[in-house]
Amino acid sequence: MLVRLLYASRAIDTSPDAIEAILAQSREHNPECGITGILCYGGGIILQALEGGRMAVSELYGHIQKDPRHKDVVLLNYEEISERRFGGWTMGQVNMSKINASILLKYAERPELDPYSVSGKVSLALLEELMATACIIGRA
Repeated sequence: MLVRLLYASRAIDTSPDAIEAILAQSREHNPECGITGILCYGGGIILQALEGGRMAVSELYGHIQKDPRHKDVVLLNYEEISERRFGGWTMGQVNMSKINASILLKYAERPELDPYSVSGKVSLALLEELMATACIIGRA
């Protein structure tokens, strides 16, 4: 059973090294758990999609909720899926400060990442747009 979970959080430490540490940990541990996904960050906000088996994704989300690097963790969307949408990355990344503002304005009132003010479906649509426009970088 595959699922997709989308959540938002506020990073405690917004330095590039702190974000890279989160990505590095994801890339190290996700393959053994069968988890793939992408992480967007900007303005101190993290938007992350996780895909994989129901138990593995649920356990990882539980760890994220307790992780001292995150605060204001909120579940935006959770669904059973027939196939992965973000399967090409152990954890792809998007630095929102490098994204064309028009992409953000397509989905939000202002050109900034704020998944707290839009629906989970809108946040997922934004991720799909970022993927379609080749904004996601990272290694498999």
